[in-house]
Amino acid sequence: MRAAHLTFTYSEFKRRSIACKRRLFYLSGMTKNIYNPEYEAFAARLRQAMKEAGLKTSATLLADAFNMRYWGEGITAHAARNWMFGVSMPKQDKLKALSEVLNISPQDLLFGPQHEVHSARETQISDGMGLGDTEMLRQYLQLQPEHKRMVRQWVRMSLVFQQNPVAPSNAGSPQA
Repeated sequence: MRAAHLTFTYSEFKRRSIACKRRLFYLSGMTKNIYNPEYEAFAARLRQAMKEAGLKTSATLLADAFNMRYWGEGITAHAARNWMFGVSMPKQDKLKALSEVLNISPQDLLFGPQHEVHSARETQISDGMGLGDTEMLRQYLQLQPEHKRMVRQWVRMSLVFQQNPVAPSNAGSPQA
């Protein structure tokens, strides 16, 4: 008896291996978040948005790009992989940063391009800014991602010092 020779493309191999893992989890009784059509649809839109943004469909590259723009604790390549293959979805704050990385609206990433919704909050923020603030924001948006991260860290530290002012010390002045 001769074994059949099978040839798969990489994407076909990944699709089949994920489907096999899902079946194994299901059969073993571990059915939590194994198959969710919403997660699958999100993963497909995420991979498409990555291609359109010129980002290679790599979990490591996605995690690195995301971590350069996200203010909070970054994600691992494993978390990015879970997003890309429909195992999980990002929380709202991470979804916003992810959409900035991919130059797509969070609504389009979540629901697809037919759901165009303009946020009232975005209009409210721009209405409360003066000319100097608008110019500073325009310049900030021209920075490279690593420089944007430095600016965000500086702003965060400035707010901490503003909320907890340190009294000036007399360490350098002579005693009378």
